[in-house]
Amino acid sequence: MPRSALLILAALVGSCTQFTDAVNIDVEKSKLSREKTESYMPILCSPIPAPVSPSSSVHTLRPVDISALYVLGTPISHREEASRVVSRVAELLSMFNPEVITQHVGPISMQPRSLLEEAEELSLSLSNQVTDWKLVLLFARADSSCACAPHLAADAKVVVQEVEAAMQLLQKRLHHTLVHVVVWSSNHQQDKCHCMRDESINQRLRKATFLKTLQDSLSHVLDNPKWHSERADFTVVLQSEPVILGPISNSENTWPDLNQLAVQIWTNMLQPSTAEAEVMDTSGISFPCPTQEQPFLRTKKNSPAEREGRVYSTASPLTDPVMGTAIPCTNRSPSPTTPTSVHELQPGDVKVVAALGDSLTAGNGVGAKTDNLLLVLNEYRGLSWSIGGDENITTVTTLPNILREFNPSLTGFSEGIGREDSPQAFLNQAVAGAKSGDMVQQVRVLVDKMKNDSRLDFHNDWKVITMFIGGNDLCDICTDSIFFSPGNVVGRIRHALDILHSEVPRAIVNLIEVLNIVALRDLHDDKTLGCPTWFVNLVCPCILKPKKGSSELQKVNDLNKEYQHAMRELIDSGRYDTHNNFTVVLQPFLREVVLPKLEDGRPDRSYFSPDCFHLSQKAHTIMAQALWNNMLEPVGNKTFTQDFSAAIDLKCPSKANPFFSTAVNSNYTFPGPPPTPAPTTNWGSDFSCVNTAPSNSVPTSAHRLRPADIKVVAALGDSITAGFGAKAKNLLQLRTEYKGVSWSIGGDKTLESVTTLPNILKKFNPKIKGVSRGQGKWQTGFNMAVSGAKIAGIPGQVRRLIDTMKNDSTVDFENDWKLVTLFIGGNDLCQYCNDRASLSPQNYSHHLMTSLDMLYKEVPKTIVNVLEILEIEGLRRIKKDSLGCNVLQKLVCPCFLLPGENSPELAEVKRINRELQVETEKLIYGSHYDEREDFAVVVQPFFKNSIIPLNAAGQPDTTYFSQDCFHFSDRGHADMAAALWNNMLEPVGKKQTYNNFTNSRNNIKCPTEEHPYIFTKVNSFASSTITTTPAPTTHSTALPLTGDCTDNVPVWLAAVLAVTGLLIGWGVTWLLLSCRAKRSKQRMTAAVEMKGTVF
Repeated sequence: MPRSALLILAALVGSCTQFTDAVNIDVEKSKLSREKTESYMPILCSPIPAPVSPSSSVHTLRPVDISALYVLGTPISHREEASRVVSRVAELLSMFNPEVITQHVGPISMQPRSLLEEAEELSLSLSNQVTDWKLVLLFARADSSCACAPHLAADAKVVVQEVEAAMQLLQKRLHHTLVHVVVWSSNHQQDKCHCMRDESINQRLRKATFLKTLQDSLSHVLDNPKWHSERADFTVVLQSEPVILGPISNSENTWPDLNQLAVQIWTNMLQPSTAEAEVMDTSGISFPCPTQEQPFLRTKKNSPAEREGRVYSTASPLTDPVMGTAIPCTNRSPSPTTPTSVHELQPGDVKVVAALGDSLTAGNGVGAKTDNLLLVLNEYRGLSWSIGGDENITTVTTLPNILREFNPSLTGFSEGIGREDSPQAFLNQAVAGAKSGDMVQQVRVLVDKMKNDSRLDFHNDWKVITMFIGGNDLCDICTDSIFFSPGNVVGRIRHALDILHSEVPRAIVNLIEVLNIVALRDLHDDKTLGCPTWFVNLVCPCILKPKKGSSELQKVNDLNKEYQHAMRELIDSGRYDTHNNFTVVLQPFLREVVLPKLEDGRPDRSYFSPDCFHLSQKAHTIMAQALWNNMLEPVGNKTFTQDFSAAIDLKCPSKANPFFSTAVNSNYTFPGPPPTPAPTTNWGSDFSCVNTAPSNSVPTSAHRLRPADIKVVAALGDSITAGFGAKAKNLLQLRTEYKGVSWSIGGDKTLESVTTLPNILKKFNPKIKGVSRGQGKWQTGFNMAVSGAKIAGIPGQVRRLIDTMKNDSTVDFENDWKLVTLFIGGNDLCQYCNDRASLSPQNYSHHLMTSLDMLYKEVPKTIVNVLEILEIEGLRRIKKDSLGCNVLQKLVCPCFLLPGENSPELAEVKRINRELQVETEKLIYGSHYDEREDFAVVVQPFFKNSIIPLNAAGQPDTTYFSQDCFHFSDRGHADMAAALWNNMLEPVGKKQTYNNFTNSRNNIKCPTEEHPYIFTKVNSFASSTITTTPAPTTHSTALPLTGDCTDNVPVWLAAVLAVTGLLIGWGVTWLLLSCRAKRSKQRMTAAVEMKGTVF
């Protein structure tokens, strides 16, 4: 009998296990199915137990209590986008009340109506609804005023008065109402405001300042207790940051941006978390949910006061309101006679100062000692560190005020507040918002002023000119990595310095090395400081937006250092030391910046203006002292670290060396240009990897695949993969397909002389199969690429590839691991303007999915590399004085290369370029190809942001391109191969998204002991569980029950007991799943009810 009981128990457990596994599989399939159709749908909030009755107070209002959402102030010019944002907010509310309704109160036509008129209409329509709770979103339309208008405070006041009038009406007539006021703005004021087209205006700073002024003004009005204390069923809340609509696209790719805006509104609708706020990750959609501790919608009474702007006055006081400096120098006399050499220039010999740069030299916000962000627009040029001349050194520390202690008749400095064209600016020609490309214009204006001003003796007066530029270029580096590349930026600086060198006599130029701007992120990481992060995101988008630890942030860090290095190389070239009356000296004191800290370890905000971006007078004082010391330190031994919290002892000229330091009087030897390398005979690579062994047994999972496990390579694509013209030396050879050097499939020679993906893999498995060799069509291997192919031709290539591999006797189709590389889209993009319908991004995605589906369904044991289409815009800059480049290039890619700069046609094709990349990511980052264990598709994104290779002269290096300046040469193929390989060894989410074409021989990454596998989406995350279940068969991994019983049991008894156990198992399982289904149904009610656009 005990054995019989065990049999019953075994049958029960077995049946339950099998049935549960089956249910889990079904649930998983259902989940995957939902992800395919709703790939952007976030996980729904878990329900919180609802109260027995609706709330009686607006301060204890939960999302489930809201019966209707009403919208006032929908901006006419962006009505569609605003409606989409609101519909998403309504979807989030419907998680808690699926019956919530949404209504926009606004004009039917395009004629605008005031907020008061809309509030009147809403109050009349709701006059009989006194019990249902209502949520009103009121948009304060910031775009009704021009951010560049001269009276920002007055314009903001007009908007505030309109909002206040509407609020008073709603408070008087509505019951059971919660109003959230949201400032709405866009980045498209150039269409309406002519002044925003003025390039001399820092448009982003103006825009951000106006929005902050409007936010602060509304906050001041809504802080009045009358909005929060008079009634329990009505209150008004101002959301803490404006909603800013980015550039508009006509495609669905704007949806993620609209989703983010909806999430922003939703987040600010809820009670704030008691934990430190998490910075929103813009790469995905996530949103907070109400919690047991914080279940209510936000009001003034139930939520902590907003901290932004309130900590400044208490956390970071100005410890020394007097910003003077004592000058310890005793010898302040000039040279006995006016020196004729810049290398014998003493401080007292300097008669003129001048400056060039951006807002940090213009002095934006330097004197804004109170928390008034509007004052950041003021250019306190008299306080500017390198050129200001307000008061004297006892109260204001600037370079001119130090120099005036040596020569009281110094001139050229700026005073007071004003723009660069004001009389008081004098020779301070810095322009707020300027970039490196503006330096030539600033130099020309400065030279004209110095030549024509009677207060200067242009030819005989010694001049100190300080140039500080590059910060705004870094702020925009993510928008155009080519235009703002280090080579291009320093090339523009070089042009400006060349003009000074050729036209300005008797001058020493301080070139300030660009500061380590990434360090400013610390101010915004600490939320207790109350810094307006959204404001700085407008002013400097590329610094704050990258996520901490991301590859994007690392890229910005690297480029920051490359800017600094390129500046050093420019000055070290000796280019500006060709005669004795002019030199340029690099002053590196900002190379490494240590932010000042308070006693509690937090960043000290008092060194910054109210925007936590520009610097206060306290920091300008430190910078002036550091610059002075740098000028006296010998070249090659200058201070390059600036700790703002450390006191600076001012240096003095010595008797032994009374001069400003230059390369000559420092006995500095210019390194000069690097030695000319020996002529390159091949584009091979060195190999240093040591972990080259295969797995102990043939892997069953694509997520545990080592490079040495790969037995077969294959490639799909167009002329790039076909090797079109890769080794062509003339136009006649251009049409030859040099398949043996093709980056992803070529197998000519060895890695030491030809860098290709197969030649790298040969180092792990010398018997790799499928490589193409030579030229023409005789040894193509599994290279199915066809010159001129578009995405529509890829399914045909896939079919030929499958048939070819199956028919190849050297390939074990079922058991050999295969690596397939797909690169396509260039011809689709280049011909897009000729056939927009068939070459649309949607069709691109369809054909791509068809191709991958064929591989997924028919080819076992495979990893597919899919390359995003390269960013083609950079090819417009590839120029060479040849027939091939001047004629063929445009014929090959007319839709990208023929449109003029800034033309609508070019803007369109650039947008399509990005959409093709997005469509690729959307398809592959979904779960469409996740069910098979022996198959993986991975996006390799090194072409996402293409950086054009530059030569030593800073010009595009045409040696990377073939005779038509469009297809890649064998040198370009080598770099592509290395970049692809390196991408394969980088985890998903941290892959390099650009290729800087270094062509270094030691650029090959290696697998590590910690991660010897090729990265896939599954094995890129530590939390991922990697199984070894072979595909496509799905089965339970539970161990079978095995018995060691020796006693005989009648066969019929075992059968009866098994059936009985099975029935019992089914019954118990049914009861468990029934309860589970009821709970699941409650949680998923909102998802069933949701309609319209999903995330």
